[in-house]
Amino acid sequence: MKKLMIGNEAVAAGLHDGGLGVVSSYPGTPSTEITEFLSKYDDIHSEWAPNEKVACEVAFGASLAGARSACAMKHVGLNVAADPLFTLSYTGVNGGMVICVADDPAMHSSQNEQDSRHYAIASKVPMLEPADSMEAYTFAKTAFELSEKYDTPVILRMCTRIAHSQSIVETGEKTEAVLKDYEKNPAKYIMMPGNAIKRHPFVEERTLALQELAENCIYNTVEYNSDEIGIITSGCSYLYVKEVLGDKASILKIGMPNPLPVKTIKDFASKVKKLYVIEELDPIIETHVKSLGIEVIGKDKFSILGEFSQRTIAEALGLEVQNGIKADAVIPNRPPMMCAGCPHRGMFYTLAKNKITVHGDIGCYTLGAVPPLSALDSTLCMGASVSGLHGFNAARGTDAEKKSVAVIGDSTFIHSGMTGLVNVAYNATNSTVIILDNSITGMTGHQQNPTTGYNIKGDPAAKVNLEDLCKALGIGRVRVVDPYDLKACETAVKEELAAEEPSVIISRRPCVLLKSVKLEAPLKVDNDKCKSCKRCMGLGCPAISLKDGKAKIDTTLCVGCGVCKQLCAFDAII
Repeated sequence: MKKLMIGNEAVAAGLHDGGLGVVSSYPGTPSTEITEFLSKYDDIHSEWAPNEKVACEVAFGASLAGARSACAMKHVGLNVAADPLFTLSYTGVNGGMVICVADDPAMHSSQNEQDSRHYAIASKVPMLEPADSMEAYTFAKTAFELSEKYDTPVILRMCTRIAHSQSIVETGEKTEAVLKDYEKNPAKYIMMPGNAIKRHPFVEERTLALQELAENCIYNTVEYNSDEIGIITSGCSYLYVKEVLGDKASILKIGMPNPLPVKTIKDFASKVKKLYVIEELDPIIETHVKSLGIEVIGKDKFSILGEFSQRTIAEALGLEVQNGIKADAVIPNRPPMMCAGCPHRGMFYTLAKNKITVHGDIGCYTLGAVPPLSALDSTLCMGASVSGLHGFNAARGTDAEKKSVAVIGDSTFIHSGMTGLVNVAYNATNSTVIILDNSITGMTGHQQNPTTGYNIKGDPAAKVNLEDLCKALGIGRVRVVDPYDLKACETAVKEELAAEEPSVIISRRPCVLLKSVKLEAPLKVDNDKCKSCKRCMGLGCPAISLKDGKAKIDTTLCVGCGVCKQLCAFDAII
């Protein structure tokens, strides 16, 4: 069957048709849709895990049981899963196991643009990198065979452009993978030092075997078109190269970036007069080529930063750049912002108004950093707000404790905020943590999590009670507040900051974009009463603007949350 698919859907179809039995993931753009598409198949077990480490360990457990398994995450999620990954390289697998990771060059939705190829090299695990949706399907499907043949997990590397672009996929028949027998094998699967040290030689032998495979496999291909220019490339860079040069250059496309071939590269280099390596982010392939004593042009011409394009590659090669179509009108920038009626806005307004130092976290609430609220002081990684607040207060003492808080979403708190809160309670700083509970995993597109009461398929599931959980973690003061009530927010923040013990405020109201949320009638402005004080503009609500000096509310955006109404001293908002 032929179908137009985004790359992530193609990965899901390939994993399914490869005989997948169990998938566990944590949502993270640009990887999220892989698991969402897999959840539509009723013949596999699919789930959202609390974090990527758990997801990877679930996939290992399923593999150990004899099933073909997978987990999916974005590049920074692989940092969280790195602990099991490195030891999985030693244990190997029973059923085939695929770890899908999606990198984000140019940081469209991420806090860094790390190159996940480093993880494959460091953990000595094979990695596959498709260049379009068809390859995404094929590579995902065959990854299970590769995993089982070489007794290793396999990393499938996507990137934003391949994950979300569409191309034709021709699917094949589904492989009916039989659940393999499980046999107790302590020497292979119990990685205590005495066993682990014996597994290291196996890893090195496997690497040599995989290097031989890299010399002649479906993942690496050669196109001989010219003896003048040769280009070694991979992933979406291959597509850009083809668009710019067509058949004017010979191309070695690397679909298996770890381990890299040696003989194939030497042979290819010997047949061209000038050799280039074109790869996004770090010079992984380039460094390997240079280590073989081959002269090559790479990052001295092609940037180490961000994404490439047809234009950047043409310019770097000194070729004529085709001018694109430009809009006649000047299109204003649309800065990122929280939605009209976002439940986080009231709490951020309160914190900014009271000049509180705010340690932020990863989620749509990170947008509290942008003007006019400008409420955040730091954002590092998932869960760092809570741990960071504790360290900040430990360093600066009582004065900081009275003027600093952490903000963290419900899903992020479950992901990695809980351990930070345990540390706050155990090591006793008077830290105030605000859990922004919008009843969903918002930033990645409304995925369920352990606090929502539903699983990945929307079926009822066990629901974590945040109040009870925080108390169980050692926090004596836990209170819930409605972020639409500005007075209640301010009272809660001031009282908890004044308390002589750690505390948690749960700012609870569902995301306004949830289908189950009933919206109120939009508000409007009485122009006769409006004094143009612009106080309502300080909320940064996209539904509020100024027209002829007066506040104006866009009724197509307003959800009637009433937060702006509480700010108007002249009762002009009705």
